[in-house]
Amino acid sequence: MRLVHFEMGGVAGIAADEGSGWHGLVEHEDGFPGMLPALIAQGADLLRIGRELLPERAIDLSAVRLLPPVPTPPKILCVGLNYDDHLEESGLQKPVYPEIFARFATSLIAHGEPIRLPPESPALDFESELAVVIGKGGRRISRQSALDHVAGYSLFNDATIRDFQMRTPQWTMGKNFDGTGAFGPWLVTPDALPPGARGLRIQGRLNGQVMQDSSTELLIFDVPALIDMISVAISLEPGDVIITGTPGGIGATRKPPVFMQPGDVFEVEIERMGVLSNPVQRDSAGDAPP
Repeated sequence: MRLVHFEMGGVAGIAADEGSGWHGLVEHEDGFPGMLPALIAQGADLLRIGRELLPERAIDLSAVRLLPPVPTPPKILCVGLNYDDHLEESGLQKPVYPEIFARFATSLIAHGEPIRLPPESPALDFESELAVVIGKGGRRISRQSALDHVAGYSLFNDATIRDFQMRTPQWTMGKNFDGTGAFGPWLVTPDALPPGARGLRIQGRLNGQVMQDSSTELLIFDVPALIDMISVAISLEPGDVIITGTPGGIGATRKPPVFMQPGDVFEVEIERMGVLSNPVQRDSAGDAPP
């Protein structure tokens, strides 16, 4: 089951697809179940809600504005250096513990929205990643029960301003420019995928050219391990998002480097999940509106 939320004429809506097309409702219509973040927070049965939406009217996703599956997650926890080929191209040793850093919701954009190249840097890089959305919170969650805490999976482009990332040992600045965290297009419920979304082909394409091509089978720390290890220290909450790391092929390690430019389009595709596609545009200088 795939679930998406959107805005149509300024009104929020939710739709589901199980292979026969998107069907759903907007706010104030009879039977509207609520938006995805609220449903996840309530611990709702997303599969049941999706099936209840299927008899409703057809929704043309090309005619609505998609939203990230969780636009303002309580926490966005990202994992660095989680594929062997990315370690090799980065010249680093295999970690014994995951490299965790934070993103903030102000950086998130939806499928189809532009990734923004800031005037302060030319080094806008791409990172194709699997995203995990937490459905049931907890602390010190065991690997054996970790997948019971997953609401679903999505796609992510952890676009990074490389020179800002490498200015300090902490990656926060380079990973949190506004308009650089593409997330979506939808949430895929766990029943539609292998346990832990393992063994799925993941590709990143720049203007149609394959730049990254790997499999989630090759994650050094898989989804259960990440939930286990993160929750030792941090209480996971419904709606939290774990971004699991990127495979090799990033632009910064190529010779010469390949960075995203205005007019480019970057796509992340994960087998059985879909395609996240975003154009690139130059960000305007000056203060943002309050």
